[in-house]
Amino acid sequence: MSQRLHIVPSQFVVEHQADAVFPEDDEWIALVRAPEGLTVVREVPPFVEAARWAGFYGDPADPLDRTGALAEVVGPISGAGIPVFVASTFHGDLVLVPETKVPDAAAALKEAGHEVVQPPARG
Repeated sequence: MSQRLHIVPSQFVVEHQADAVFPEDDEWIALVRAPEGLTVVREVPPFVEAARWAGFYGDPADPLDRTGALAEVVGPISGAGIPVFVASTFHGDLVLVPETKVPDAAAALKEAGHEVVQPPARG
């Protein structure tokens, strides 16, 4: 089944905080707590030197219990040899890829039959 995916205009950083149970600030997008520590996804300010990730986010038209929705997106990206990091929400999945791989990921998604919508131009 094809999906309509938007390229999120922000860039993100994925951080691991080994000894934290909650981040020190409230500038995060997603948190996952695991036995080995806390994973924090946040928008990355332009001046920060970090591995930057960009996101694809689907229209919230699919119900939460629809089987395979995430696999339909991750499969083509992974098949193109691009790493992914996913933060799931009630309404959809934020699928992150390295910022430099967005064009390749978008091409793989389009080839798989998905619609990829570019963010509005800034300016």
